[in-house]
Amino acid sequence: MHEFAITTEWTGAGDQGTATYKSYTRAYDVSSAGKPTLHATAAPAYGGDPAKYNPEDLLVAAASACHMLSYLHVCAVSGVVVTAYTDDAVGRLETDDSGSGVFTEIVLRPRVTIAPGSDAKKAEELHHKAGEICFIARSLACPVRHEPTIVAG
Repeated sequence: MHEFAITTEWTGAGDQGTATYKSYTRAYDVSSAGKPTLHATAAPAYGGDPAKYNPEDLLVAAASACHMLSYLHVCAVSGVVVTAYTDDAVGRLETDDSGSGVFTEIVLRPRVTIAPGSDAKKAEELHHKAGEICFIARSLACPVRHEPTIVAG
């Protein structure tokens, strides 16, 4: 078993705390021993600072990064040489009348460059294998879809 320890500290209390809905900011810091602090907030729709990351951004980023790392692993052990990888991922969150919501899907759109001589068909197929072993995707209630583009280097 592995554990990942994170400290989340609300930094937006100001002088009044939560005396009213508008009396505080949604700013918070995320930290972990030996790592830089991440300054974050709520999504802009919920009073957050649009210049900072929010939990929804971080969920999509976690799914994207986990898939990438899983993909690089399966490529390395399958003889596909990846030389570049960029993902333009999108998470879709639907809200209800109460203001609560649920992610309905995350779509990953990785653009993968492979070395000459690597099998492009195999490179595309390995996204499915990466999705099967990705820790984050396996833990989510919403589907994580892949729409890869493979570019021969």
